[in-house]
Amino acid sequence: LSHLIEAGSDIFLMPSRFEPCGMNQIFSLKYGTVPVVRKTGGLADTVHHYDWQTQKGNGFVFEHFTKDALYWAAEYAITTYSHKEVWRKIMISGMKQDYSWHNQVKHYIDLFEKMKEIGV
Repeated sequence: LSHLIEAGSDIFLMPSRFEPCGMNQIFSLKYGTVPVVRKTGGLADTVHHYDWQTQKGNGFVFEHFTKDALYWAAEYAITTYSHKEVWRKIMISGMKQDYSWHNQVKHYIDLFEKMKEIGV
C-alpha cells in the first residue's frame, strides 16, 4: 500500500533531520514522484536540486532543518509543478537514475581497487 501511495503521488516530502541511507526517495525517483528533501545523508547523495538555468536535477533540496527552508523548497516544487513540460523533465530525470546493485557494485569495485593500490 505504501508503494501505491508513493507511486500515485506527484511530490514526496522527506524533510529528515538525519537520513543515513533512505529508500523512499529512491522509490519516488523510480516512480516519477518528485522528491523534496533536506540535504543530509543518502538524500544528499541521490536527490539533485532542480536548477532552472541548467535545467538539470531530479528533485528539490533544502539545506537547513527549519520550517522556512521546507516551505521554500515545497513552494519551489509547487511553482515548478505548474510548468508541465519542466515537471515532466524532472520526473524523467529521476526515473532514469539507476540505484540497482548491478550499477552500484561498480563503484565498490573501483573503491576497493583504489584501496588496494595505496595498500589499505
